Amino acid sequence: MSSTPNQGGGSGLQQCVRDSLHSYFRDLGGEAPDGVYDMVVRLVEKPLLEVVMSQADNNQSRAAQWLGLNRNTLRKKLVEHQLL
Repeated sequence: MSSTPNQGGGSGLQQCVRDSLHSYFRDLGGEAPDGVYDMVVRLVEKPLLEVVMSQADNNQSRAAQWLGLNRNTLRKKLVEHQLL
């Protein structure tokens, strides 16, 4: 697998996620959260799929390869997020 210029440079994205989660917990005002993991995965996965599909010119095989997913798995996720 070839390296890309920004590979490993996700510290900005990581910090954005951290900041958003801190805000989320602060906004809960002491209430117990529910399903945080699934919520975050769902919220991050859709824009990830949108951008990768766009960059891959909607070629599912290419996008699946870039994402490290099986093409059928990618297709299932695209349907789940109503992107097909």
